[in-house]
Parts: sequence; C-alpha cells; structure tokens
Amino acid sequence: MTGKKRDSLEPVRWKNGVLEAIDTTRLPSRLVYVRMRTVDQVCSAIRSMKVRGAPLIGVVGAYGLVLAAMSVRGGDLEHARSRLRKSADTLVLTRPTGVNLRWAVERVFKASSRARSVKSLSDELRREADMILREELEAAHKIGRFGAALIEDEDTVLTHCNAGSLATAGYGTALAVVRSAVEEGKRVSVIATETRPLLQGSRLTAFELARDGIPVRVICDSAAAQLMAQGVVDKVVVGADRILGTGHVTNKIGTLPIALGAKFCGVPFYVAAPVSTLDLVTDASQVVIEERDQQEVLSVGGKRFSPRNVGALNPAFDITPPELVTGIVTDSGVVRQPLAENIQKMFG
Repeated sequence: MTGKKRDSLEPVRWKNGVLEAIDTTRLPSRLVYVRMRTVDQVCSAIRSMKVRGAPLIGVVGAYGLVLAAMSVRGGDLEHARSRLRKSADTLVLTRPTGVNLRWAVERVFKASSRARSVKSLSDELRREADMILREELEAAHKIGRFGAALIEDEDTVLTHCNAGSLATAGYGTALAVVRSAVEEGKRVSVIATETRPLLQGSRLTAFELARDGIPVRVICDSAAAQLMAQGVVDKVVVGADRILGTGHVTNKIGTLPIALGAKFCGVPFYVAAPVSTLDLVTDASQVVIEERDQQEVLSVGGKRFSPRNVGALNPAFDITPPELVTGIVTDSGVVRQPLAENIQKMFG
C-alpha cells in the first residue's frame, strides 16, 4: 500500500498578528487550533503540551518572541531588548530538555540587534521567525529523502512517541522517513507504541498515518521488545529532542528500552532529527531531564486509576547511548558509526 494523498497538516501558522498551532491535546477527536496573542500564552501552550515536539516547539518559541516584541510600546531600543531578553529566558525554561527551543529563541533574539528602532523590532524578529519556519520544513523533507534510502520495500518500521507533522513545522522527522519511502513507491507499514503517559503514539502518530493511508498498528510500550524478538520489526526509527556531539540521543521516555531491545535482537535503530537538534557542547551528565506532573502517570483521561495514597515518578525523557544507535538521519545526511567521530566531521 502506497498511501493516499491528503491535504497536508499545517501544525503552525501566523494569521493577522496571531500565532496559531494545532492543539494536540484535542486529537484525535478534534482538529482545532490554539490561538496565542501573548508570550505568556505561548509558554502556557508549550508547558501544557498543547504544542509539543522539539522542532515545532522551536518554531513556536521563535514566534513567541515576536509576540513579545509586538507588546513593547515606546521607550528606547536598549530597554526593549532588555524586556525581550526576559521573555526569551522565560520561553526557554518552559521545556528545558529539548535543544531546538533555545536554538530558535536565541536566533530570533539575536535578530533584534538588526532593528534600528522599537517600531521596527517586531518586523525584524518576524522575518527571522518566518525564515526558521521555512528552513525547518525544508529540513524535514531532506530528512525524509536521506532516510528513505534506509527503508526497503515491505519493511515494518517501529516508531515511538510522535515525530511527524504534528511535532515539526510539517512532514516530520521519523515519519518523514516513512512518508518519503512510501512516496518512492515502497510498501511500508508502521508499528506505533502508544507512548505512555500521554499517548502521543496512539493519539497522534496513528492519527497522522491513518490520515495518509499508511498502514499502522498501535502496541503498548512494553510489547516492543517481544515483537522485535519475533522478527516482526525490520527497522526502528524515532525522533530526538537533543543529540549530543558524543552521539547520545535524548528522546521521549521509553526510547532507551526500545534501543536496548533492538540491539539485542539485531534490529537497526535509527534516529531522525534536523541539525537544529544537535548540541555539540553539552556533556550527557549535564542534560536536564524534565520531570513532569505525577498526575499524568496516575490518571488516564482525567480519571485516576492508582490508589489515592500512591505517588509517581514521571521523567519525560531518557538518554540513549551512541553504541545503541545504528545511525542518525539529519537534513545534511546520515551520520553512521562511529557517531562521535562522524558528527565531528560533519558538524564540528
């Protein structure tokens, strides 16, 4: 099955001075947009995961700083940039683990130095944010083209969390690889982990692939290793929130056990991410793993299933060491083993 053409999802858009992004907490039942007019509303949308996915968070954060600039009235340029700096710091802290957010916000803030007046400030920042949006969408299609070469006809690909259009400026990262392979005429099916606790796989990945007519089946997270052991899975392709110069990959919690299972079972394990996800300076021991509200684990759909006197741990991400990664698909090409050496050659 080669999939069917559907109108592409538009995860984020700028309309008449308002930032709009698909509210992923409402999917798959409703496809609606959250409208953001202030930087505080942007921060709230990111924290609540109405907007999620490292590349998309970066784009939304970039436009969040544009909204902050639009709220500046009067005063001199130095004072305006000082206010923007505070807004930039607030944005970055909303999701500390992923690197795209900081990268995009800092890039837009740097553009403020080109403004010649407070009046021109928001226009200057808007141009930079628009450029980031275009570049990230182009990067997704390049990732798809590079990654499609790794997929063979009739492959079954296992993916974790959601690394599709809904997590990016459009088209995806891990799902870009699948989509490009399908567009080349390859028959590809997908196994999506449900991705507890917020079910991004069963809600979002399954929604996207079903919408595109690409065969997809959902499994509980703990079934991944068994299916790999049975030979049901040909490749694993996941996204990333931060990739270090050493080749360590930070991604949605649950990625590490899948990588361990893939290594044991001899299943190739690929990571797909734009160059904006690379962090060439941080050591793995310094990566901050976001700890989210324990209620996300103790409840499902707002209904609590755990006893009232029980707590929970809820790390949002884990770190997969480079020896478990077959290769990293970027918009500049595929980084193969040894990862640290080849990352340095390509991006150092």
